[in-house]
Amino acid sequence: MNNIFLYTLTVLIWGSTWFAINFQLGNVEPEASVVYRYVLASAVIFIFCILKQQSLKFSLRAHCQLFAFGICLFGINYFLLYNAQQNINSALACIAFSTLMIMNIFNARLFFGTKIKANVYLGSFLGLVGIITLFWPQVTNLSLSDSTVLGFVLCLVGTLSASFGNMLSIKNQQDGFAIMPANAWAMGYGALFMTVLLLLQGKSFSFEWSFSYLGSLLYLSIFGSVIAFACYLTLLTKIGAQKASYANILFPAVAVAISTMFEGFIWSEYTLMGFVAIMLGNVVIITDIKKLRARKTNVPASI
Repeated sequence: MNNIFLYTLTVLIWGSTWFAINFQLGNVEPEASVVYRYVLASAVIFIFCILKQQSLKFSLRAHCQLFAFGICLFGINYFLLYNAQQNINSALACIAFSTLMIMNIFNARLFFGTKIKANVYLGSFLGLVGIITLFWPQVTNLSLSDSTVLGFVLCLVGTLSASFGNMLSIKNQQDGFAIMPANAWAMGYGALFMTVLLLLQGKSFSFEWSFSYLGSLLYLSIFGSVIAFACYLTLLTKIGAQKASYANILFPAVAVAISTMFEGFIWSEYTLMGFVAIMLGNVVIITDIKKLRARKTNVPASI
């Protein structure tokens, strides 16, 4: 499947999940909502694999690897991010999570020896500056209380967990694991982990039968989990962690655009400058400077 299509679909879906998650908060424990999301997503992928006759069998060693993958990407990550947002606003959480791109770049270097190109450094810097600028008005209203610092730290640790999950996904595919069967098991393990955490905290499962809750749950499960993760994890292998993870800089920008349409978000000079920096960073990070130079060199001189 075309890389640009996968990239665009990932950004558009994950950019819209921020809006959908709002309908999940309220009467149902956040951990329970995550369990429902990934139980449903896992079940859908299992059914898909069975219909497509994709093998769901893995060795014990492979299951251990998938268990770690599921806990990092679909368990600890969400547990810490949800708890972080009880102490900080979505703007600061968004900025913290956007560091996933930088973590992926350096973890790919650490675990796989992936070289870091100069344009990746520059594009990453522009992207982060764009995110901070985008949410700067909200950031300036924060007070550096103990709860704010705790929330930001939890968010960063959760993001690091997601990065380890990304690295495990690359390892899975290097080991020949098919993406969909691997995701089916990993999402199931993530849901199991969240169930244990919920029960250990003394919380209970509840459910809301409203149209908004059910609709957002289905969207987050099918589009936000099954489809978006399949696209993103495919990109990790096809174009590398450096370029694929730039999607995590772009989707907050999509979230702001959706908020403008549906929540009455008012644009400011910070919004515009942030968008420009993010788009410029995207162009820089996906541009192969060596190929551009080679093309210029090969262009015949005009007569």
